[in-house]
Amino acid sequence: MPKLDASQLVMSLQSNVYHLPKKYNCLPRQPNLHGLEEGAKNQFSTFSNFITTINQKKEGIGNRNSPTQLVIPNIKNGRDLPALCLDVRQKKRMSMDTLPQELKAPIPPEPSLPIRTKTVKDFQDDMEKSKASGDWKAVHNFYSTTFDSFLEINAAFKKDTNSPFNTIEDSGIDAKFVNVVYDALLNTPQDVQKSVLKGIINGLLQEWTGPRTKDDLRAYCILLQNPQFSNTSTYVIYAHLLRQIAALTEADHHFLVHWSKKISQKRFKQVVDRLLQFISLRLFPAKPEEFPPMVKCTWWIPSATKVLSLFNAANSLISPPIISYTDFYNSTLDHIDLMEEYHNWQCYGNSHRFSFCQYPFIISIAAKKVIIQRDSEQQMISIARQSLVDKVSRRQKPDMNMLFLNVKVRRTHLVSDSLDELARKKADLKKKLKVTFVGEAGLDMGGLTKEWFLLLIRQIFHPDYGMFTYHKDSQCHWFSSFKCDNYSEFRLVGALMGLAVYNSITLDIRFPPCCYKKLLSPPIVPCDHNALVGICGVTLDDLFQIMPELAHGLSELLSYEGNVEEDFYSTFQVFQEEFGVIKSYNLKPNGDKIPVTNRNRKEYVQLYVDFLLNRSIYKQFAAFYYGFHSVCASYALLLLRPEEVEILVCGSPELDMSALQRSTQYEGYQKTDLTIRYFWDVVLGFSPDLQKKLLHFATGSDRVPVGGMADLNFKISRSETSTNWLPVAHTCFNQLCLPPYKNKKELRQKLIIGISNAEGFGLE
Repeated sequence: MPKLDASQLVMSLQSNVYHLPKKYNCLPRQPNLHGLEEGAKNQFSTFSNFITTINQKKEGIGNRNSPTQLVIPNIKNGRDLPALCLDVRQKKRMSMDTLPQELKAPIPPEPSLPIRTKTVKDFQDDMEKSKASGDWKAVHNFYSTTFDSFLEINAAFKKDTNSPFNTIEDSGIDAKFVNVVYDALLNTPQDVQKSVLKGIINGLLQEWTGPRTKDDLRAYCILLQNPQFSNTSTYVIYAHLLRQIAALTEADHHFLVHWSKKISQKRFKQVVDRLLQFISLRLFPAKPEEFPPMVKCTWWIPSATKVLSLFNAANSLISPPIISYTDFYNSTLDHIDLMEEYHNWQCYGNSHRFSFCQYPFIISIAAKKVIIQRDSEQQMISIARQSLVDKVSRRQKPDMNMLFLNVKVRRTHLVSDSLDELARKKADLKKKLKVTFVGEAGLDMGGLTKEWFLLLIRQIFHPDYGMFTYHKDSQCHWFSSFKCDNYSEFRLVGALMGLAVYNSITLDIRFPPCCYKKLLSPPIVPCDHNALVGICGVTLDDLFQIMPELAHGLSELLSYEGNVEEDFYSTFQVFQEEFGVIKSYNLKPNGDKIPVTNRNRKEYVQLYVDFLLNRSIYKQFAAFYYGFHSVCASYALLLLRPEEVEILVCGSPELDMSALQRSTQYEGYQKTDLTIRYFWDVVLGFSPDLQKKLLHFATGSDRVPVGGMADLNFKISRSETSTNWLPVAHTCFNQLCLPPYKNKKELRQKLIIGISNAEGFGLE
């Protein structure tokens, strides 16, 4: 097939019509590239002038009636893009061993590459000479040649042009050379930069006659790192690059994912930020005239999001990850109609209709909280409405209390009363919670509810209660493995956590991350009541977060260089003390007769960890799991990572006391009063540990709600008591009562004594 020359390219791009073969007639018209013209004024000359330099060498056009194939992939409207691992209900990671047979097709032969001998040192010397002399011809020739086609890109940046590099672990890219060339690019004259864009367009418009080769994938991997795509004037070209990558096969995506995890952290973060910026500016452009109309480029955002999912997948393959999972959040999405996205996803699932909910990694925890809260509110309203209809249909007088989950408890029988109330009112768990303490006058405006949570959690997690074991080394609780006849109290704790999420209450609970991973295993309660729940893959790293000393011992066993069988004399049997009695458990059938050896010690450690974190506490955790999901059963849970569930339940550990200062309310004080100025001078100068103690003293938790410090509704009230008294906190209302201390030294002294010696929650 003939190659498209510059004149044809300009005509087709500007007329927004591509001459496609009949088999592509179902495709929508592609957006033109005229958007470059508006945005190019700052960095580049007009695109029409630039595009005419694409190909001075005319090639035979051939018969105009013969169809001209373009590199634009055979893909439908962008919102119909097939997604990478879209089905979040099936959180499976693809590996080459599990690829279907059709994805293991023979690798197409690599075409022979041009011979290019320039090294990093040669390029750097050329750059220095050009800067000194002002003659950029050598540099211009290098850039225009290197980026003229995918073959030239490989010729320049492939470590060994004679080696195919067809493995997923080694892309064969000379990353150092790529980085040096891109770092220098933005410091070159504009005609050099334009020659790079010209070459990229040529590469994107060349014809494809078969499957993509690994050289093609290498070129895509290199082009994605181009810093020019941070400029909005290049977004039309960038969009077509992303579209082609998004349309690759799953097997090709698999290679790109594994190659991307080898990119340096700095470059990886730059690519991710560039993709997020592209999505944000397409949603809310600062200058709408820079881009084609949205109706003509609906595929831009789906393509970019799908490519971003490749980098998210690469990030998850590394432990620790290359960047934090929060670096994939796009806060711009907080300002769109997320409930419409959520409902579209619920209605259409992971079909061909695009929704950001198909890619939950891009949605911030704040946005997910909004989705969960609104979803829960709708469920609350629906259940309350049904209760009202039932009353009216039975000709009974409606009572406002039927709209709430009313919990009445005695302080002296807090746990048992709470258990009975929640068991009796299972159908009301998704209604708005209201708590009443028997024998006490008071209207629950939020304070009584929080007090109920605080008191109940404090009592249930007390060591004497025996439900949970506190591990001092890790400062977290874990489920007691003691067997009992009734696990209903574990169900109560799960329901409490669910109610806290449902009612936006932050709990002072210290569970390890593994707990939240188990809580989402699976995220939706299975219909089969015999199905296992709360069972997830656990590793030695998970055990380190709970029992670091034991985990260290097992790690030593794995690295022991002597004879394990003779020196340790262990079998596949473990022992646990239960109520003063030592009991033994086999990790596998006849485990007491199977010695631990150098060969099978990895299996022993894995089975031991699985026993401690899954098998030995299965009934306890299953009750806890069902309790949580009895309140929080929602497809919105499919959007959450385990870390995000923890933040929703317990809040974030990241403190910003300056933000707390800005949002604090005052009663009896003005923010300009001397005592208040003393207070904030002292608090902002505290160590992080003291700041956490202050927050715990005043609110009952040293963590911050998802919405930030502003959501605490923190209040400082004037206390008319003697300045000899210590500060007092009403944790139910996040209120600190502060006497008018005479000087900063006295305030600091009294405050530190107060927050360092408050036992438990310091409830009033």
